[in-house]
Formats: sequence, structure tokens, C-alpha cells
Amino acid sequence: MKLKNYILPILAYLVLTGCKNQQPNSYDLVIQNGQTIDLETGQIQSQDLYISASKIVKIEPSGSTETFNSKKIIDASGTFILPGFWDNHTHFRGGDSLILENKKLLPLFLANGITTVRDAGGDLTSSVMQWKKEIVAGTLHGPTIYTSGPKIDGPNGTWAGSLEVTTEEDIAKALDSLEILQTDFVKLYDSRISGEAYLTTLKETDKRGLISSGHMPFTVSLKETVDAGIDGIEHLYYVMKGCSSAEIEVTQRLKNKEIGFWQAMPLLREGYDESTAQTTFALLKDKNVYVVPTLHIGKTLSYLDEIDHTDDLYLKYMGKGLIKTYQGRINGALNASEKTRKDRKELDQFFGSLTKSLNDAGVQLLAGSDSGAYNSYTYPGISLHHELEAMVQTGMTPLQVLKTSAYNGAHFLKKEKSYGTIAIGKHADLVLLDANPLSDIKNTQKINTVIQNNKVYNKTALEAMLQALLE
Repeated sequence: MKLKNYILPILAYLVLTGCKNQQPNSYDLVIQNGQTIDLETGQIQSQDLYISASKIVKIEPSGSTETFNSKKIIDASGTFILPGFWDNHTHFRGGDSLILENKKLLPLFLANGITTVRDAGGDLTSSVMQWKKEIVAGTLHGPTIYTSGPKIDGPNGTWAGSLEVTTEEDIAKALDSLEILQTDFVKLYDSRISGEAYLTTLKETDKRGLISSGHMPFTVSLKETVDAGIDGIEHLYYVMKGCSSAEIEVTQRLKNKEIGFWQAMPLLREGYDESTAQTTFALLKDKNVYVVPTLHIGKTLSYLDEIDHTDDLYLKYMGKGLIKTYQGRINGALNASEKTRKDRKELDQFFGSLTKSLNDAGVQLLAGSDSGAYNSYTYPGISLHHELEAMVQTGMTPLQVLKTSAYNGAHFLKKEKSYGTIAIGKHADLVLLDANPLSDIKNTQKINTVIQNNKVYNKTALEAMLQALLE
């Protein structure tokens, strides 16, 4: 028999046995029949997600006939799937006596579908760094934590644990220490830092390629701050300053110590000028500066003199030591003059319209709750959902608001290749909702399942975590 007569049967045998022995693909988790929401377009598709090693490795239209093996399969029929929520402004703080109470708050984030938080500075850095490791290792239930570590401020700053800077040498040492700690961004505060030291810190942070965010001393202008290289502005006071025709005058009065921060507020608000504002918005957009409105806490604190929070559902999850820290702001609100109370409430309303204007102008926003010790009745977890509601109430669409959580959060921290959308190669940090949040933003609270760090938390597991906090 000729050689070619041998080869053909052998090839046929190899093809047949190869097909027979081919094993179906194996996955850690497959989610079938879910309605995935594209945060970039708002498009909803019925899809199956295939997950291995905490990452999405394949996406197929629902109904795929592929044969596969999986350690776990979730039938997500009737649910809407989003990237897990990001709370882009939280705090872990209060000193050593509150370490345990802070740690116990971590499940509150997961129970609310929040798979990632940005800790904007505190005095529990060593503990936070340890929690980060334990969460990654899977030995602690909690969200992925990105932290600034201690804040940078001037001498005798308001918050304990802050790095105090005055000179260029101080600034270099502070940034060196943060880089050694491997913090995720640099947070600046404005209680004692001089305008010169503040701007120098930002410039040096920018030179080092570090991400920065923070408050802004009113002795500098918003334009100076943006030009110095800030990446994110926490709260709207500072944006409002840059939108006021009275900014230069008010800044000088502050430098002369004729007025203080809160006395400047009504002057700046009354001096709001549309032309000035549009110039500021264009600058923020052009420089890709993110803004964190924190509307919910603003309203909560503005109405402490009117609203009784003793029956708040989440108050029962707070430790006694943490609740004690609320009293300072409560006393301040109750003892404030009638004019101060009125000014705070008018400012709260103004910030709503300012948020909408920023969004309309294309400025990137970040949803953040500002939850943590000392921030009265602004509870970890649920407060992010209240923030999303507050942003919709300004006139933003639910899709625009949803983008301010995981999508914009990932972009701000330069993690968009790994987080922020449902896509092949990205981390499978997901939340499954029982109703469509694009129809009603309150549906973000209708949580069916949370997937984070290769763990699946169904309703029963989430309820059990909450119950454990009461024991």
C-alpha cells in the first residue's frame, strides 16, 4: 500500500478522537439570562457572563448552547446587572478606640452592592492597609478599598493623623511617606495649610505622577488650584468660589482675616455669575478635573436642626463610639444663629443646581457619600444610594448618575482597564438588581446578589451579614 493510503486513515482517526476527547470549557461562575446594562450607552442586553479567577472571560447572548462546566451557575432571569457600585468618598477614622467599629462597617457596603470604596483620608491607615490585604486574600468580607492614607494639611490641622506641611522639605517628606505606604492617591485638606504650601504640594504631586484630590484653602483661587494639577475636587464649596464674580474680593478678605469660611459662603453664592461659571466649567472639563458633589450629606447636615434621626433604620448598625462622634455637628446645628441655618439651607439648594450645571457642561462627577465617623447620620452603604437619588433630583438622568459611581470612579483612579464596565478581561465585581435602575434610580436598592472578589453573596447571605452586625 502506498504511503498516502496510510496517512488518510490516520488523519481521520486523529480528528475523530480529538473531537471525542475535547473537554468543555470550565469556569468558576456562570451567570445566565441576566439583563446587563452598558454604562456608556445605556443599552440593555440579555447575556450570559462566564467568570474565572474573578474576571469576566467570556460574554455570550443568553440562550447560548455551549456545553461547559462551572463550579456555580446563577440563573439571573429578571435581574439587571451592573458593575458593583463605587462609593467615591468615604472615611475610616476616629482613633484607635474606633478601629473595631470602623471594621464592622465593611459589610454595610457589600450589603448595599458597593464593591469598592475610596477612603478620602483618616487616622486609621495601618488598620485600613491591613483590611485591604485581608479583603484581597478573601479572609475579610468587605469592598475593595482605595485609600489616601493620612491627609496633608498645615500645622495643627483639624483631623488627627494629618501630615503637616509648611516648607518644600515638609512637602517632599509627606509625599515620600505616602509613596512608601503605597497609598492610592493624595488627599489635601484646607484647615491650616497655607495657600503657598497647598499649591506647591499639588505641583509636586503632579510631578511625581500621583493622583490628587481635596479641599481648597479659600486663600487661593480655583484656577490656581486647577493649574497646579489637582485631579479631583471634594465638595462644591470650592467650585462655587470659582463661579463667583466676587472670588477675588472674597479671597482678599479671607487673606486679611476679615471673614471666615462660612461667612464667605453667602457672598460667593450671591456673586454667582453665569459667564464666570461657564469659563470655570470649561477649565474643569479641559483639565479633566473630577468633582465630588456630596449632596446627601450636605442636606443631612443642613437640616440637623429640623429632622429627628433617632428612628433611622441604619442607626442600629452604628457603634456607640461612632454615634458619639455625631454630637459635634449636631450641637453646631442646634446652636447656630437663625441666619446661619437659613444660609446653610439655601446653599444646599444652590448646590443641587450647580451639580446639574456641571454635568450639563461635561464636567466629570463622582458619587460619594462622605460617610464615616463625625459625619452625623451619613451611614456607610445606604448613603451612596441616597446620593444617587439626590443627583437624579437635580435633573440628571439615571444613566448619567449611575456613571458617576463605578464608571467614573474607575477612570479617576486610572483603573478603567480593570473596572467600571461589564467587559471581557475586567474584574467580575457585579451587582444584580431586581428592577431596572434606568427606570427609577431607587431600584439601585433592590439588590438580589452581589459578586465581589470571587465571592457570591445572595440575599440570604447579605441579610445574614447585616444581622451579624446586631449581635
